Amino acid sequence: MNDPLIRHDPATAPIALVLDSPHSGEWYPDDFDHLPAREVVRRAEDTHVARLWRAALDHGATLIEARFPRAYIDANRSLDDIDVELLSDRWPEPIAPSRKTQQGIGLVWRLARGGAPMYARKLTSAEVRARIEGCWRPYHAALDAVLDARRAQFGGVWHINCHSMPAVGDALADDPGRLRADFVLGDRDGTTCEAALTDLVAQAARAMGYSVAVNDPYKGVEIVRKHGRPAENRHSLQIELKRTLYMDEDTLVPNEGYPRLARDLGEIARLLASHVRGRSGEGRAG
Repeated sequence: MNDPLIRHDPATAPIALVLDSPHSGEWYPDDFDHLPAREVVRRAEDTHVARLWRAALDHGATLIEARFPRAYIDANRSLDDIDVELLSDRWPEPIAPSRKTQQGIGLVWRLARGGAPMYARKLTSAEVRARIEGCWRPYHAALDAVLDARRAQFGGVWHINCHSMPAVGDALADDPGRLRADFVLGDRDGTTCEAALTDLVAQAARAMGYSVAVNDPYKGVEIVRKHGRPAENRHSLQIELKRTLYMDEDTLVPNEGYPRLARDLGEIARLLASHVRGRSGEGRAG
């Protein structure tokens, strides 16, 4: 199996700013025998998102990027988010299906975008377990490691969970048929990060001419829930970007807006880095 992730270390001295892109993977494993055409399955990807945020490395941030596709196994779901309708045998551990599972997009997707069945057959528990061990666990281990290291060095850590979203909610979404804001920020109703972090990104994006919504329709899922613990000076914010800002949603080809958004995200990364440096005191001795 190819490496399931890429860790991008900063181009300058590291700071307590970490980004991750769990849905940007474009490497499709040989055992992913999906039924719909590849171009349909790829609509689950956050295509280009890790590339769009890469300027953050110039400001001291670290970026963790998934290489495996979200539809193969979703790193932004918990391990008990098991869809029993997908399995041919009994899952041997406790399960706690979420609303996402009910929509067919739990830990391993049962449905592709648009609601088409993802497979012509059911998967075995062993197949799902192999995806967990080969992709999900290494991704989370890498993210855990860098967040813990920055927290230990600087006394706090600020984490941006990077995503993209269709411009309009589809039939399986919580907001079907609604045009979304350009940026949707999710802090699980103010519980996963300091308000100043959410406000900084919201104000910066609005000043650049983008529309911004907070916790609507996305509040943040497993990764920000797991890592956002402000009482421990661990701050986690999810940022969703409307895909039509930078690409054609059908072909996934960058559009004329891509260069502008990349520049603007670089400026937001600079502002985040300045905020983090001020809040973390530039690190501790040693």
